Amino acid sequence: MPIDNENSMTNLEQAEKFWHQVLDSPALTKSDKGIAETHRDALLTAFARSAFLAETLIQKPAFISRVVGIANDSMSPHLAHNQPETAQIEQEQEANDEKKEKASGALSFNAELDTKLRMVESEDELLKVLREYRNQEMARITFLDVLNKQVIETSLEQVSALADALITNAYYWVYRHLALRYGTPKSNNKDMHMYILGMGKLGGRELNFSSDIDLIFAYPEKGETSGGKKALEHQQFFTKLAQKLIQALNKVTNDGQVYRVDMRLRPFGDSGPLVMHFAALEDYYQDQGRHWERFAMVKARVINNDKSYNVKWLNSILQPFTFRRYLDFTTLDALRSMKKLIATEIRRRRLSNNIKLGAGGIREVEFFAQSFQLIHGGREPALQSKSLLRTLDALSELDIVESEVTLQLKQDYLFLRKVEHTLQQSQDCQTQTLPDELWQQTALVDVMGFDTYSKFLNQLDATMARIHSHFNELVEESHDTHSEEDQLFIACQDAWRLSLQDDEFAEVFNDHLSSKDINDVFSILAGFKEKQRNYRIGQKGEDTLNKLLPEILYVLINQHPAHTAQVLSRLLGVIEAITGRTTYLDLLLENPDVLKQLVKLCERSDWIAQEIKRFPLLLDELLTPLYLGQQNTDIHTSKLEYQTELRETMLRIEQDDVEMLMDGLRQFKLCQQLRIAASDISESLPINNVSDKLTVLAEVILEHALHAAWMQMRERFGVPSHLEGDDKGFAIIGYGKLGGYELGYGSDLDLVFLHNAPRSSSTDGKKSIEAQQFYIKLAQRIMHLLNTKTLFGQLYETDLRLRPSGNAGLLCCHINGFEKYQLEEAWTWEHQALVRARAICGDVSLLDDFTQVRHSILSQSRDLDTLSQDVCKMRIKMREHLLTKNNEKVDLKQCEGGITDIEFMAQYLVLAHANAVQGMTEYPDNLRIFDVATKANIIDTTTAQKLQKAYLRLREQYHHLTLADTKYADQSEELDVIREQVTRHWDMLFGKCRQ
Repeated sequence: MPIDNENSMTNLEQAEKFWHQVLDSPALTKSDKGIAETHRDALLTAFARSAFLAETLIQKPAFISRVVGIANDSMSPHLAHNQPETAQIEQEQEANDEKKEKASGALSFNAELDTKLRMVESEDELLKVLREYRNQEMARITFLDVLNKQVIETSLEQVSALADALITNAYYWVYRHLALRYGTPKSNNKDMHMYILGMGKLGGRELNFSSDIDLIFAYPEKGETSGGKKALEHQQFFTKLAQKLIQALNKVTNDGQVYRVDMRLRPFGDSGPLVMHFAALEDYYQDQGRHWERFAMVKARVINNDKSYNVKWLNSILQPFTFRRYLDFTTLDALRSMKKLIATEIRRRRLSNNIKLGAGGIREVEFFAQSFQLIHGGREPALQSKSLLRTLDALSELDIVESEVTLQLKQDYLFLRKVEHTLQQSQDCQTQTLPDELWQQTALVDVMGFDTYSKFLNQLDATMARIHSHFNELVEESHDTHSEEDQLFIACQDAWRLSLQDDEFAEVFNDHLSSKDINDVFSILAGFKEKQRNYRIGQKGEDTLNKLLPEILYVLINQHPAHTAQVLSRLLGVIEAITGRTTYLDLLLENPDVLKQLVKLCERSDWIAQEIKRFPLLLDELLTPLYLGQQNTDIHTSKLEYQTELRETMLRIEQDDVEMLMDGLRQFKLCQQLRIAASDISESLPINNVSDKLTVLAEVILEHALHAAWMQMRERFGVPSHLEGDDKGFAIIGYGKLGGYELGYGSDLDLVFLHNAPRSSSTDGKKSIEAQQFYIKLAQRIMHLLNTKTLFGQLYETDLRLRPSGNAGLLCCHINGFEKYQLEEAWTWEHQALVRARAICGDVSLLDDFTQVRHSILSQSRDLDTLSQDVCKMRIKMREHLLTKNNEKVDLKQCEGGITDIEFMAQYLVLAHANAVQGMTEYPDNLRIFDVATKANIIDTTTAQKLQKAYLRLREQYHHLTLADTKYADQSEELDVIREQVTRHWDMLFGKCRQ
């Protein structure tokens, strides 16, 4: 907190003059005089710093006891008045608002004003009471501020709470008195009110000391008043109410005015109606709302919040206009336009030394925070706060802006707000300009705690320079960062913007591309331009595209991808998909790092390019490429992270909204899968970790799908009667790659559903069904959630053919029936499949039962010759049905010496030796099966390591084929060596059983 210094003689002389005028006031009582003399030193210091305070006490010496705190007990921070801002803001934020309201003494203001206004009968009396109360409380706040007895945050809160109270109480007084004459507006047999939106700093509870107030008025719906002498349409009633309220606050009397009221932010500005009903308001913002109005609406807050449904209704109209569901980078372009207008205004009005509108001023901090709110607020409720300070905190907590930046901005912002308050408290004038008068400079220096005015100016300059630097980084246009000497960028601009012939195009890029690439790029660009002529994207979209395409070419050529034309074709496929959605074009234009990352991903993976093309929301993920440094986590940490993130994602979705639930799950999977793939192709994630992460991602999604399906079934049928507590009596078993922790991109899920319901069990809901039928319906519901194709594709393709009796069997099988089938009817290949089976989710007891059954079946004694023949025959059969003959390409899964051969060897080892070696059934994945077999001396260490190494390399290549959106690998010497090794081990184990 700034420290006090000795005042100059000029200021002390002026303070002494004020002091004697107070003592000479005929209205000064003996009691007040005694209080004043007791606090003489403090009052003299305050008078030296604020002429407004001194003049107020000269006019109203009765305020002295309140100002110095003798009668200030009622202002202690207790009880809150206003309600939380919007239903969209998190409960945590609402709690913070209540704390702020308590600290500001909001209810004390309201209670005192309510008491005073109950006795008021005329409008003249109303004006007098409002102004006297305003002056009294502003004098009290000034006294505390200029003596630095409270921090600037508290001062901002108190000034805002006082404004809320004055506006609200004036509104209710006018409403009551108009209703006596015209009757009361009604809606659903309840009194209808006009709601007052406080804009700007008032909305954010950060009002400056001598501020005017920006308001917008709205009422719920049309109708007529009832119960009065003369009925009026609601529009007429609320227009009269608005006019009288403005007069009560804005009119200048002998006691001054309460606030200058500015209504220009309302729809249509000065030419629009003074008040509008909700439907008209909604139509305006949907059809005609402009960017600057979105900036304004970030801070819009219902001042007279009566906790009613109508307030929620009003907020539901404003929220989607202000905060878009997607990341909205059109905001930055709008911000640049607003910046230019402000700069023009500063020049026109010849403003200088302005701490609000000048470079690095208060307005730039506000724009900085609001820009991120508009970009990210639709997805991050924490950024829908009205408070600038809380918004800066949220930006740091969400890792959108570095914590060092937000902390510095907060400190610098509060410094400027303290300067602003001190300037305005000098004479109660709305100014943000540094003073020329020596006495005002001295007062400012004393309050701010500096030795000299020049030292203060040095600090101020440094503060505003830091703010301006952060603001410029935000609004800087990436295409403006190229120097005029950058010949490559000039060439890229000409290539897109000019109609070059092929020879001219070749001449432009001769120094940068091969002749083949030049011809291919020319052809691809020409085709893309032709397609664009058929799109109607509007002037804004066209302007953005014309800026973006040269940037794409520039980044592409600079990053030297191996196949320029091929990557350009992939990139333009993505651009074509998002051409009609200018917000994504803006995202790429405004974020050069995102564009570079997109080029890199498209270079390495056609699959990723196609995924982004199908689902442009994935571009949002490139904004925070955490996958490059934070994806290489162990399997348990990964699962916990997915569970936490999915839980947070689904909290925003109503439990009974099935469509949104399915979209939410699909978006989550797409985003996480992209992160894994990006990390994979950047080689920061080993292949087994890739599979681990894809596998636990599927597990987490299955857990949530089971929970959602269970809730839906329980709502309809109740739960089976044999269950206790939270039991479900149901389990999901994963087979194949899911069971073996070896999922790849686009892998389907091999699932089996089990239950443990007795035959006699049925559900306890209004519509009761047998438990067996309930579990079949539950399985069907899970399949629906997984398989249904929405705008965001299919969650997972599932395969249930490994259940007992395959497609002829029940969709959900009893655990006893499962065990009986495995003992008496299952073929050898079904026991092979069981090797890779694993309990995924469901009741712990049932999952344990399955694990025990699996161990029991796999540990059976088997004739090794028969087992060997069965395994060989199945492998031959699979190869005949699934292997495509191609001498130039290799099917890594089905070829001899391929992935499936290694998997069959691992399965054989388990079935052959689990009877003697208990540990052979412990793991469902091939790598650990070979480890156990080595420890049990079933195979030697060298063999195990060679098979493991071959398996990992083949799987890695297979993953990368998927990312490249192709099925078969090219022949290579390395691949031949691997296949020969695997085949040699196969022959040692089974003999030559190939055909």
